Amino acid sequence: MSVQHVDVLVIGAGISGIGAAYHLQVEAPNRTYLILEGRADIGGTWDLFRYPGIRSDSDMHTLGFEFKPWNAEKSIADGPSIMAYLRETIAESGIDRHIRFNHLVRQAEWSSATATWTVDVELATTGEHRTYTCNFLSMCSGYYSYRHGHTPDFTGRERFQGEIIHPQQWPEDLDYADKRVVVIGSGATAMTLVPALAETAAHVTMLQRSPTYVAAGPDVDHIANGLRRALPDSWAYAVTRWKNTTLQQFFYKRMRASPDRAKDLLVGRVRTALGDGYDVDTHFTPSYAPWDQRLCVVPNGDLFDAINAGTASVVTDRIVRFDETGIELESGDHLDADIIVTATGLELSLIH
Repeated sequence: MSVQHVDVLVIGAGISGIGAAYHLQVEAPNRTYLILEGRADIGGTWDLFRYPGIRSDSDMHTLGFEFKPWNAEKSIADGPSIMAYLRETIAESGIDRHIRFNHLVRQAEWSSATATWTVDVELATTGEHRTYTCNFLSMCSGYYSYRHGHTPDFTGRERFQGEIIHPQQWPEDLDYADKRVVVIGSGATAMTLVPALAETAAHVTMLQRSPTYVAAGPDVDHIANGLRRALPDSWAYAVTRWKNTTLQQFFYKRMRASPDRAKDLLVGRVRTALGDGYDVDTHFTPSYAPWDQRLCVVPNGDLFDAINAGTASVVTDRIVRFDETGIELESGDHLDADIIVTATGLELSLIH
């Protein structure tokens, strides 16, 4: 079996792996490297997740690469736009020539005697095994398993007569039009899914055990777009990154220093968006302080719009069991459903 040696092996061709490759080329141009990607395409998260409404939950001027300006109009971007940005990045920099797709890392061993890593790789398409060696192994494979998402062991799951979907394995042909959908969870994925599904579903219910802090914000950075019209792209991008990171740190520190005031501000804005008649205390007032957990951003208040339109609702309760037609709750209420979406998190993993 032949063994290929490079100075650096990068594991994963997502945002982190692409960024690592670029900096290797610029800062260590005499070093050889390869990127081993287990899947058939770049992008990692942004290629894997295909659920409706998939988008960034951070602005792309800070989530994007420092060396590659984000020039799209929307700063909170959809998945296809992020993939287009990544494809353009690897093509412009020549990183695409260094990627080996369908290369699943099965084992990595370090030898102090030779100061090398020996990496065993299985080709996903053929099952063939290949061996690579390197002096530096850069793990850019992310923190969660690509095999499946986390789904609790719900009592009675097998009784449910409809479809149960985890967002990580979203079927391309899933028809949810005019269906009753229950989304379990209240993290960023659920906040994204609910308004997207509500556009065509009969009704979407977000079922949560406890509330999350939610803040509405624009998906377009008008200052960034204005700067780009007046300055070269690289200058406008640098100024925007500085602006956004500075503001993020400022507001984070202020919220941590004055949690009660921050809580009043965040909850007050939700109360304004949903009106005095809505039970904000139950559904949008967490028991913890802001930034004890991450805030969820809803672009242009789309979640609130869906709730106000009556196409979506929030239920705060605990699940007793699934039955044939939906979910029984501790309160004694029942949620009727044709489709249940378990937006219940990810499985942690060091290597996929």
